[in-house]
Amino acid sequence: MSGPGFVSLESSLEKHLPDEELKEVRRILYGKDIKQLSLPQSAVDAAFERDFDLQGYVFEASPEQLRPPRVARVGLIQNKIVLPTDAPVLEQITALHKRVGEMVEVAAMCGVNIVCFQEAWTMPFAFCTRERDPWTEFAESAEDGFTTRFCQELAKKYNMVVISPILERDEIHGGTLWNTAVVVSNAGNVLGKSRKNHIPRVGDFNESTYYMEGNTGHRVFQTQFGKIAVNICYGRHHPLNWFMYSTHGAEIIFNPSATVGQLSEPMWPIEARNAAISNHCFTCAINRVGTEYFKNEFTSGDGKKGYYLSLTAP
Repeated sequence: MSGPGFVSLESSLEKHLPDEELKEVRRILYGKDIKQLSLPQSAVDAAFERDFDLQGYVFEASPEQLRPPRVARVGLIQNKIVLPTDAPVLEQITALHKRVGEMVEVAAMCGVNIVCFQEAWTMPFAFCTRERDPWTEFAESAEDGFTTRFCQELAKKYNMVVISPILERDEIHGGTLWNTAVVVSNAGNVLGKSRKNHIPRVGDFNESTYYMEGNTGHRVFQTQFGKIAVNICYGRHHPLNWFMYSTHGAEIIFNPSATVGQLSEPMWPIEARNAAISNHCFTCAINRVGTEYFKNEFTSGDGKKGYYLSLTAP
């Protein structure tokens, strides 16, 4: 977890380095300067009024002589929960729908074609608590659940592909839970789903309390704006996972996550960039932000004194 007052690596570099030195540091870190998009003033104003940060950057592929470039605008939403973790389940889900819906509206003002939310975006990331209730009540059908229907409406309204990572309840197979990303086309049709195929068993993060590794393999979805895949959270640590999505034809691989800064922050920019370089594709890494507090005393089962859990993601 980054210290108080720390905004980002980029802002610290800009604050403390002279322009020429900053340019050289960016060259070493990123290879070249990344151009910033000129965003509509209406979108900038709306983001300010709704109290969220809006940024846009250009990532270019090498130009070809015979084929014109295909331009896809991708939106990545990193959000914090709206209500306390002990608020009624449906109220928490509804509040997050409203908040993220406001962000998607601004994304549409910017011409976004594909938007992806963070892992398990409709709930607190409670999977380290090992409590079943009420967290399993956030699970929904991937095909026709409350959240999928909400995303279908967004997709149709804004002509936008929506990637919605949720906690899935598979009623066809006895109510089995999965960590799943639902992909909705810009016409509002459910193209399919991709389940998390690597899960952590690291310290208190033993997600097999809730769900096991997915069974959907490495699916790639053909959309109007390109071939996309979703490598959920912990799968980013496995190079062959990225490789399989790329081998199956993915041009853009999304990595929606929910993890604490102290655990994984140094790895995020490295893993996603390495995957893009190795597999000749674009990668998009996302995490949630903010601090989530859980009211029940928590124990690691190691005989040590219990404590009250709060998770902070940068």
